[in-house]
Amino acid sequence: MKHCKTKFSGIVFVAFFILLASCNEKKEVQVENNQNSKPNVILIYADDLGRGMLGTYGQKIVKTPNIDRIANQGMRFDNAYGCMYCAPARASLLTGMHDARRDQFNISNAGIWMELDQRLTMDEITDIIHKVIKPAEEGEVFLGQVAQMAGYKTAQFGKLEWGFATTPQRMERHGWDYHFGFYDHKRCHGFYPPFLFENGQKIDIPGNTHINCAKTPQAESPENLTIRRNMEGKEVYSEDIIMDKMMTFLDANNPKETNKPFFIYFPSQLPHGPVSVPEVHDDFKNNPNLTELEKEYATMVKILDLDVGRIHKKLEELGILDNTIIVFTGDNGHEVYTLEEGRTATDFDVKSGEAYDDVKTKFYSETGNDIFDGNDGMAGLKRSNWEGGTRVPLFWYWKGNIKKGQVSNQMVSNYDFLNTLAEIVGLPQRTEKDGISYAKSLFGGQSEVRGYTPTSSKLGPALVTKDGWKLRYYIKKDIFQLYYLPEDYKEENDLSEKYPEKLETLKAILFKECGNDWENGYGPIKESYSRYKAPKLKDIENKQIL
Repeated sequence: MKHCKTKFSGIVFVAFFILLASCNEKKEVQVENNQNSKPNVILIYADDLGRGMLGTYGQKIVKTPNIDRIANQGMRFDNAYGCMYCAPARASLLTGMHDARRDQFNISNAGIWMELDQRLTMDEITDIIHKVIKPAEEGEVFLGQVAQMAGYKTAQFGKLEWGFATTPQRMERHGWDYHFGFYDHKRCHGFYPPFLFENGQKIDIPGNTHINCAKTPQAESPENLTIRRNMEGKEVYSEDIIMDKMMTFLDANNPKETNKPFFIYFPSQLPHGPVSVPEVHDDFKNNPNLTELEKEYATMVKILDLDVGRIHKKLEELGILDNTIIVFTGDNGHEVYTLEEGRTATDFDVKSGEAYDDVKTKFYSETGNDIFDGNDGMAGLKRSNWEGGTRVPLFWYWKGNIKKGQVSNQMVSNYDFLNTLAEIVGLPQRTEKDGISYAKSLFGGQSEVRGYTPTSSKLGPALVTKDGWKLRYYIKKDIFQLYYLPEDYKEENDLSEKYPEKLETLKAILFKECGNDWENGYGPIKESYSRYKAPKLKDIENKQIL
């Protein structure tokens, strides 16, 4: 009887939402105080998953039916942007702020948690991180806190949710009632951790003995293949134990029993390399067109898809699927983790042997021989300011509430999620944030559309407007380029000479978004534009920690 009431309340909520969206006046969405009327929310944040790796975008080698179900039975956003790589993407997601300003996010470098119980205690490591990273400002609001303020039980699983090193205190400050996973970015690149953390407590994982979590070498070679296949000290795959913890959390926090909705944030390690899997999936074992490394990488994507299916099945078993929103997205563009000499490359054309200049020539799947076409035919890869570096998959699914089969070309970004969640759970917009809500668009209405999205990269900043104009700056060669994406998906035609006024207009916007350093032009930033050069975790009390 309680389940029927929950479903009915959810339908009433959506009907009310759509009615408000159709009004001429702007009004905030109000949600009943009854917690059961609020949908549960699970945000799945894939790591380095180019959208071309998914069946819904035409992937043929790797079947991804569970992720495709979220996309095809919900709403797919084809102009969704993340960041250039994972650390700024997660910070941007959690703060609701874009990453184009210098010094926007306060982070450290990685590796210190590998010293736990080797040379440093947990308290010592925590103190060191807190001395390097300044605390959040008193009034700053993070994603987890938005859900908490709306009465949600919040939980975070998997990869650390901020920067390159974090602490239990920072996790709590960011709004997580429960958290399980990694606290260090460097350890996230191995998949057999000897320990993880649960609510600030070290959890040993018997059978995993590698301090570096069994991180494997990147490129393919007979020696590296031997290392990957050697399973000594590699008993438990990190994704498996993290998923088990999530299933336990769902069992213990069923809103039908607790009368309290939950918000789960799941930044998975998959399919970030270096490639590492317990065994190759049956779908790929006998594929003669794949190298061994490609089979293993495909397996990582397959494991992620199976875990999305596991989440869906658990929600069905608990009777709460109808009142749970599932969001699937990624942090940044595609990366090629199947490098093999003579077969694949990311920095030069494998056919001609010529290096990319990142102005007229750049990575495409066909020139780098990425057999998967993971960046979906776009230019560039992770860390770049080409579209393949920052455009990501984004799917919203809520059975019976978000109309299935919708494909939106509305431009949205990862930093919009915070205010989108706020509107859905009935809280006012955080006007101090860069992001704006696109919630009305999910439910048949029309959300406000931001005029542009700025992004950072290792090559330089970029700006994309809502109607598809893109300004790209390449710091190394001090070059601005202009593209019109609706007619130039692959970014092949630089229009900067043809439309000089448009170029100057967008440059002025980019200068403004990147901060005061740009007020007198881009010159002063050429040497300093790198906000992710994190401060070192200094030696403290003569301890050589890194």
